[in-house]
Amino acid sequence: MSLLGIAGNVYTLGLLLGRRKGRRRSRGRCCFGWLCLSPSSPCSPSSSLSPSSSSSSSSSLYLQVLSLALADLLYLSTVPFIVYDSLAADWAFGELGCRLLLSLDLLTMHASIFTLTAMSLDRYRAVADPLAASSSPSPGLLRVALAWGLALALSLPMMITLHLEDGGNQEGQLCVPAWDEQSSKVYMSVLFCTSILGPGLAIGALYTALGRLYWVSQTQPPWASTSSTYPARAPRPKVLLLILGIVLAFWACFLPFWIWQLLPLYRPEVLRSVPTSTQVTVNRVLTGLTYGNSCVNPFFYTLLTGKRKSGRSRQTLTSGAQLSHKGRPIH
Repeated sequence: MSLLGIAGNVYTLGLLLGRRKGRRRSRGRCCFGWLCLSPSSPCSPSSSLSPSSSSSSSSSLYLQVLSLALADLLYLSTVPFIVYDSLAADWAFGELGCRLLLSLDLLTMHASIFTLTAMSLDRYRAVADPLAASSSPSPGLLRVALAWGLALALSLPMMITLHLEDGGNQEGQLCVPAWDEQSSKVYMSVLFCTSILGPGLAIGALYTALGRLYWVSQTQPPWASTSSTYPARAPRPKVLLLILGIVLAFWACFLPFWIWQLLPLYRPEVLRSVPTSTQVTVNRVLTGLTYGNSCVNPFFYTLLTGKRKSGRSRQTLTSGAQLSHKGRPIH
């Protein structure tokens, strides 16, 4: 699973970085709709409005997918160490390894869900008000940086309190946090709210609003919109559904794991009748499910970015053919 996920995410990162270099080579050209001309062609401010909005939205999406792939890759990189520790009788990676390896999963998990929340917010703003969405020079970069900053802040308590503890002659050294049961209960509850509950409510509200915009765009005539000078455009169902698929895959893989982690803190009597060997097996299966999420994601990432590029290329060729044949676009 680790090898498959690492290969998929490395491929995604290489694909995105390669496209980024290709886009830099095409800078300085003047674009009208989907048709790009040479740098010497005259451009008016009004004609560059649509391309700048599309470019800003596309750049933000690519940056966010890059952040998700990087988080998945970092998360999967801990698998060999965790597998070795589950088979060995003693912790073999020292104090620094204890602090880094067991807190990296919290960092990457929060970075992923915060980036998904920012991605959903960007899709909503691009649909509801495309001009406002493209007014900021680097909204995607700021949101990705904020997502990783918040994720680091939430994982710092675990990173600071983790330490090596003597588990006895049979168990050797154990990597455990240095806090009591009540503190652990509070911290785990906060992490559940920040990684599952809070982002879930926010993303649910955004997709509900997007569904309403889509319904209005399909049922209301364009001239009936009086709320804004620039009415909301219809959402792109394929892009929205792919982003929703990434979100649902995250919840499907992480929600059972979190329920299992919170169960002994809030309902310890439920596990008293469950054999220890069964608890260990369930814990390993649910932990493997969280790693499985990082293996599935690259398929979503390549579909999400590939559809946008292929669709744009087809429209560019079509516009170029129309201009060369008629001298102007056919509407």
